Amino acid sequence: MPTDPSPDHGGADRPLCVALLEDDDVLRDRVLVPGLRRHGLDVRPLRTAAALAALLPQAPVDIVVLDIGLPDSDGFTVTQSLQAAHPGLGIVILSGRGEPPDRLRGLSGGADAYLVKPVEIDILAATIFSLARRLSRTPQVADEGWQLQPDGWCLFAPNGQSMALTGSERHVLQMLWAQRDRLVTREAMLDAAPGRARDESGADPHRLDVLLHRLRRKVLDRTGLALPLDAVRGEGYVLRPGG
Repeated sequence: MPTDPSPDHGGADRPLCVALLEDDDVLRDRVLVPGLRRHGLDVRPLRTAAALAALLPQAPVDIVVLDIGLPDSDGFTVTQSLQAAHPGLGIVILSGRGEPPDRLRGLSGGADAYLVKPVEIDILAATIFSLARRLSRTPQVADEGWQLQPDGWCLFAPNGQSMALTGSERHVLQMLWAQRDRLVTREAMLDAAPGRARDESGADPHRLDVLLHRLRRKVLDRTGLALPLDAVRGEGYVLRPGG
């Protein structure tokens, strides 16, 4: 593969660009691509190593997600080639082969992460965001404590665990983050709610409550820590990411 400058990992002005190299058409096009795009990622679906080699000089790829079994190569070989020619590129192996020798070969060959199929989309997205963070992206930091990716698509807990956000979760968390340590009224959150959070008569308070309840539960499940979100009865919510 030709050598080109290391990617700039996008900055906050564009979504992370992920090259997805998977030869299972159904898994790639019906599960992985829509699932990752739901988390705000710019996904470029590919089937062969040759297609990846053609894409890299043309697109601002930040991270490559690839399988081991490919029609024209194997993931181990591709990983080694990428590591040598594109040292700034993040590499995630996603394979059905989960034996320790395969994991060791993939990681020692240059992969930054090795996930075994089947994998939850949320876990794959969180792995991608965490890798991007390690490579170059600087999250929004609230002193010591919780951190939010600049584009709002991933939340990082103080213990280093991460959680990828959906569009609705991102919207509400960005609003709370912008007003952190201050009360955000329910009315303000409802007024700013995207179209999906509204019904024909206007904003739906119940949907907001359900969204925040599920967000809290999801954060606890994914990171092992409770989201520092306080409910002020009858008024709104206060996010205290600094502890």
